[in-house]
Amino acid sequence: MSLLDPSLWSGKAHIGGWTVPTGGSAQVIEPATGETLDTIGVATPDDVAVAAERAARAQRAWARSPYTERAAVLRRAGDLFTRHAEEIQRWLVREAGSIPGKAAFEMTTAAQECYEAAALVSRPVGEVLPSAEPRLSLARRVPAGVVGVIAPFNVPLVLGIRSVAPALALGNAVLLKPDLRTAVSGGVAIMRVFEEAGLPDDVLHLLPGTADTGAALVAAPQVRVISFTGSTAAGRKVGAAAAEHLKRAHLELGGNSALIVLPDADLDRAASTAAWGSFFHQGQVCMTTGRHLVHVSIADEYVARLAHKAEHLPVGNPAKEEVALGPIIDAGQRDRIHGLVTASVEGGARLAAGGTYEDLFYRPTVLTGVTDASPAYAQEVFGPVAPVRAFSDFDEAVALATATPYGLSLGILTADVMRGLDLAERIPTGLVHINDQTVNDEAVAPFGGIAASGTGARFGGASNIEAFTETRWITARASQPAYPC
Repeated sequence: MSLLDPSLWSGKAHIGGWTVPTGGSAQVIEPATGETLDTIGVATPDDVAVAAERAARAQRAWARSPYTERAAVLRRAGDLFTRHAEEIQRWLVREAGSIPGKAAFEMTTAAQECYEAAALVSRPVGEVLPSAEPRLSLARRVPAGVVGVIAPFNVPLVLGIRSVAPALALGNAVLLKPDLRTAVSGGVAIMRVFEEAGLPDDVLHLLPGTADTGAALVAAPQVRVISFTGSTAAGRKVGAAAAEHLKRAHLELGGNSALIVLPDADLDRAASTAAWGSFFHQGQVCMTTGRHLVHVSIADEYVARLAHKAEHLPVGNPAKEEVALGPIIDAGQRDRIHGLVTASVEGGARLAAGGTYEDLFYRPTVLTGVTDASPAYAQEVFGPVAPVRAFSDFDEAVALATATPYGLSLGILTADVMRGLDLAERIPTGLVHINDQTVNDEAVAPFGGIAASGTGARFGGASNIEAFTETRWITARASQPAYPC
């Protein structure tokens, strides 16, 4: 039997076992064809309450288990992702509209996230502190308890597992709420892998659902930490709700990242680099290159090369054809993308390429002549759109790059690496890539944005320890002291 055999999960959600949730079921739709692939159970707020209680009970035993046992589960999970890569990749292609290369990247990263998480458990858990009293004084990292993970549709496996794996490794139980549109590749796959890896019952719960499900997860008193990846608008609501309930929320939100192209950049490679940054996974990535800031001396040539690249990129069903771009996730997202492009053109921008679609397949689009008022330049599009704007000097480039509420990623293309690093120092973002585009990620690297892009670096190594544990002060004396009362 395969890992994702529908008989194991169809129409169900995981609440301490594969059970039919009270919210009924939702269709799993292939965006490229509109075909129903199967059904998934929909969890309600009542289901969240049941799962949270069971997770809290299971977490205590899981946290007390030997660290070697937890590490072994995570290593087996990594091996299982590798062993079942082909099967899970098929779901990523059909359910999320991923091209095979992007699906393969998710599989490799998912396995690596598990292996890196396994290494977390043997790190030092605290430190010995000085004390003015005759006692042993320690600061120790302990599990937070129950962690709520809310993950989006765009890179569903990676954006789920990068919170689930370290949270579990560090002794927490996890409630995972994937987006309903990608609940198999971003939820069932993770659940099944950890079941097969030997994770004890009730330590991980799968709760596909609506916004009400997510709100219940944030409010559940057993949940102490929220790990949310999604839009800035939704993140503000999650952060506000978490604050009301006095719990930590780690928010990885949207972006409108800039790629700065200096006059000495290698234009032969720049068009390819830029196209990847804007068009990878149809632009449905928080790090997508949303603004191309190009020196005026090379701007026209840059636009011509990027437009040529866009015009020749194949778009279609990634399950049937060899394409560079697959479908947009749904009609609502497609219409939003097209509305931003249309409004920008009506406002004076010029289409150098694209701007059209068929069904959910949106052509890679290049816009020039954009201004601060152009919606496709000023807002996060979350689609395959590359707005290009010229600058005359470094000060103007800095001013344009920083004129955004976001602060996620930054790319700089230049022959002078030190000049690029100096320029980056003047532009506040969570991530910087010199001589590369803005879409980069590694399991070992800290990841996170600032301002409207989130609450700072969370993922990777020590950042995960900070995110999913609490610090406890512990003292011990050889005997009780005498007090004057």
